[in-house]
Order: sequence, then C-alpha cells, then structure tokens
Amino acid sequence: MTPSQPISGSAKEDANFEKEARSLESSVGVGFVEDPVMEGRVWRKLDHRVLPVMTMFYLLSFLDRTNVGNARVAGLQTDLGMSNKQYSIALTVTYVPYILSELPSNLMLKAVGPNLMLPTMLTLWGIVTALQGIVNSYSGLLACRFFIGLLEGGVFPGLVLYLSYFYPRYKMNTRITLFFSSASLSGAFSGILAYGIIRMDGIGNRPGWSWIFILEGLFTFLFGLSSYLFFPRSLDKTWFLSPEEKAYVKGKLLEDTHKEEEVFSWKEVIEALKLPQLWLLGMAFFFAATILFGLAYFSPSIIQGLGYTAADAQLMSVPPYAVACIVALIASFISDRYRCRGIVCIVSVLFCAIGFAMFLGSQSKRVQYGSLFFSVTGAYMAAPTQATWNANNASPQTRRATVIAMGFILANSGGILATWLLGSLSPAPRYTKATITLLVFSLLAALFCLLNLLYLRVQNGKKAERRKTMSREDEEPGLGNHSAWYIYNL
Repeated sequence: MTPSQPISGSAKEDANFEKEARSLESSVGVGFVEDPVMEGRVWRKLDHRVLPVMTMFYLLSFLDRTNVGNARVAGLQTDLGMSNKQYSIALTVTYVPYILSELPSNLMLKAVGPNLMLPTMLTLWGIVTALQGIVNSYSGLLACRFFIGLLEGGVFPGLVLYLSYFYPRYKMNTRITLFFSSASLSGAFSGILAYGIIRMDGIGNRPGWSWIFILEGLFTFLFGLSSYLFFPRSLDKTWFLSPEEKAYVKGKLLEDTHKEEEVFSWKEVIEALKLPQLWLLGMAFFFAATILFGLAYFSPSIIQGLGYTAADAQLMSVPPYAVACIVALIASFISDRYRCRGIVCIVSVLFCAIGFAMFLGSQSKRVQYGSLFFSVTGAYMAAPTQATWNANNASPQTRRATVIAMGFILANSGGILATWLLGSLSPAPRYTKATITLLVFSLLAALFCLLNLLYLRVQNGKKAERRKTMSREDEEPGLGNHSAWYIYNL
C-alpha cells in the first residue's frame, strides 16, 4: 500500500457526506445544528443495530480465548500430560501472533472492509476453537493456540476503530463498555457453561473439557457465518439510516474530530508513535492488562485452590464477573456523562489494589474469595475506559488506528506476562509473588493514568492560549489532534 493509495473505495461518498454536513453546519452560522428528535433517533438506531453484533463478537472472542482456563480445571492439563510451564507456554503462544497482527489488521480494516474482515476472522477462529476439542497431544494444542491468537488479534482494536466510524468521542465510553462488558459476561457464562458441559464427559469417547471447545467453537463458527448479513461497511453504507440521518451523524463526527484524511499515510503512523499520551497510557494498559488476563485465565484455578471442587469452582467464578459487568456499565455512564476518563481509570485500578491487598493479607478463604469482587471488578472497569481514552485523543483516522492498535499491543504484552506469573512463577494456592506483583502493577497503572491526565490537562491549557491569538481559519489544515480546536478528553 503506497502513501497515496485510497484506504477506502467509499472516499468519494465520504467527501460528499462531509460537504452535506458542512452545509448543515454553515446554515446556522456557528457550530452544528442540534435536533433533539434526530439526536435520539440516530443514536438509538445505531445502538440497536451495531452494538449487539459488536457485543457478540467480543463475547465470543474473549470466551474462545480464555475458556482454556475452564478446560484446565476440567482436566485438560492432566489428560495432555502438561506441566505448569507447558501450560504457560501454550497461553504465551496465543499472544505472540495476537500482538503481531493488531497493527496491520487495524491499518487494513477500512481498505478490506470491516463487514468482510471481522466476520471472516470470527468464522475461522470458531473452527480452530472447535479443533482444540479433538487434539490429543501438547503440540496439537500449541498449533491451535497459535492460530486463535493470529485470527483474534485484530478484533478488539478493530471493533474500537469501527465504533469511531459511527460515534463522536463523548459517546464512546458507554458503547465500548457495553460490548466490552461481554468480556466480564463471558467470564460468568464460561463458568456456567463449563459446569454443564463437563457433564458430557465420556460422550463420543471424549473427555468433558473437549466438549467445552467443540460446542463453544461450533457456536462461534455459526454466528460468524450469519454475521456477514449484519455488518454495515461504514456509516454511508448503513441501510437502516436515512440520508438525512447519515448526514446528521457525519456532521456530529466532523464537529467532534474535524476533517480527516481520506488516504492512508505512513507519516500519520509515525506521528502517532510520537504522541506522549500513547506511551503514558500505554504503560497503564500494560499493567492493567496483566491483571485482567491473569484473572481471566486463572480465576477458576484460584477458586479451586480455596477448597472447591472442579465443578463448584466453575460456578463460583460467576458472581465476581457478574458484579464486574454491572459496575463497569455504571462507571462508563459516569465517564461519558462527566467526561472524566482519567478519574475512572485511576479509581478502577485502585479497586484492583484493594482486592490484591485483601487476598495477600488474609488467611480466610471467604475474604480471599471476596477479594475477587474488587480485583475482577477493577480490571473490567479499567479496560474499556482506557481503550476509550486512548481512542479519544488521536486524530485523523490513520493516526487513531495506529494509536488504538499500539495500545492493545502493549496491553497484550501484559497478557504474555500474566500467563507466566500465576502458576509457573508463583505456585498455587497462595500465588504470593504474583499477588504482590499485581498489587504493585495496580499502583503503577494508577500512577501512569494520573501522569497522562496531567499531561493532557497541560496540553489543553496551551491550546486554549493558542485559540486566543488566532482564528480557526488561520490554522494550518491537517493537524488532527494537534489542532488548537481539538480538545483532549480528560
């Protein structure tokens, strides 16, 4: 792909909608015309048509990536003769291609079309997930984990970028949390599903853990095939919005982010890598994601270590994730309503710190189990808010796509560490070294969120001073988030 090559076949249509939106803007002289009836109708339509599909995508992505934790408790590790080290290697193999595929996948998304790329990824990883259920060797499991990582890598950053095609920045956190909440729901559902599925042990001469992979992979495959029918390629390709509604949404997007480039540019990729907010929040991403993935993969094992049977451990993993889902939705509403991304991020990881301190400091099994309500809730509050905050403060599109992908690359690097931290480097059932490490990581995540918040606040102050000395027409075009009129979300 060359710097001058269009990134979308619909560039002319995008330009037409931009002109239409600008004509609406100029019709009132300043700003964009507000229409309360249109405002409610268009976001309601998008919420009903786009968000449910995105939610199912991420639920299945997280479920199919982390159900190996439920399978482990159900006997996977024993049946395949794996040591703790080999189990950690199997998880790590998932993350290497996962990380490597994130940036190229996001840069390709608009060119290929999310309506083709995302359903294809989903369908193929459903096949690979089901194949895990028929492996009978460690090497077979490694091969499956590699391809799951390769196919799933672009999903979360792709969904966040896709969401930015339809919603202005101030509406993003609630929507991202709505589909990310499916991750916490997958933690709850995976426990319930595993509890029931492992009772199929012996059917077809297969162990119960194999049916976890086969049935969940089969559902993903079937949903992937059907999802080709539900994914609009872009705003101008939506069949459920009228031309007036499309123009209104396009106008709101322009009001929020200004005109964006219509061609791919390597200059914008490099510009994204220079942004201090990417690296400040990226460090918080790394620390918080280590916590998130550590809990996602090992919470059934942690609970089993408290004295529960394998079946009961599956069920007891449900309540913390159910609470996390509810609290994360409340936090996202507060974040969008008061536009306080940084504060919500800081409070979230402090919840994690409280949970790990409880687990570390108490010998009571009840207190240790109760600590999961803090650590799991904090982890699932932090992730969508950090993702939103990261996406909110970069423009134009190629720069934003790069920032989103780099944030998730750093986050999933934390996933690699998490696969080794619990079990291999810190033995069950107390996981003392891991708990101390995750407690420190919680505090470091809070620190880097605070530093990012302060940096963005200072930059907004400098932009306010620049606006006093110039008009918007005097400013050089194409500055993106460097524009004095692009106010960073705090």
